[in-house]
Amino acid sequence: MKDFELWLEFEAVDPGNWDVTNDFCNIHVQMKDGREYGINVWTYNVLTKIVEFDQKNGNNLNGLYQIPPDLFVKELTRDCIEKTIQDLLDIDDLEKVLNTSIISRTDI
Repeated sequence: MKDFELWLEFEAVDPGNWDVTNDFCNIHVQMKDGREYGINVWTYNVLTKIVEFDQKNGNNLNGLYQIPPDLFVKELTRDCIEKTIQDLLDIDDLEKVLNTSIISRTDI
């Protein structure tokens, strides 16, 4: 049994119209102990698309750099993200294994 519940933007907002291997989304992780996490997730392939967009639009010094998301995954599917979150939790708390922008909130 999992110690968390997931809200996935691609299931809640316009389901069926996301490119599961070339897109990005937000997820919400609700731990059974009350901790909550909001995580920005990108697929591996979307990085190229974002750099190309920035090159065309002049953002981030014409795509010279990117501020990474909280998490990269192979695909935007519930199965992939559940397995990923469980594996990360098996290592330690999310705020310890993901980048420092991830914080636990219990006061929501």
